[in-house]
Amino acid sequence: MKTGILRTIAAGLVLLLIAFLAVQLLSHHSPTVDVLGSYFPAWMVCILSGLALTLIAHWIVQVGNLKPYIGPAPLIYSSLMIIFTFATWILFYRN
Repeated sequence: MKTGILRTIAAGLVLLLIAFLAVQLLSHHSPTVDVLGSYFPAWMVCILSGLALTLIAHWIVQVGNLKPYIGPAPLIYSSLMIIFTFATWILFYRN
């Protein structure tokens, strides 16, 4: 009974050590952006630009009367936001 508990604790500690080392090795560079003298994480800037580009795409759909030609709006606009966010990241922060 005690050996099973000890093995579970040892496996948990090994898993925790592996997770800690992975985070330490992968987080050596955190891109930040200077916005009006304050540093923001780059992912926050990418999300905001993805939101702005999605709103522009929505405006284009509204002005062009293209709503009947697109699929379900929540799926389309959430997918557009994800695409625009990742595209911004790739264009500006891929180093």
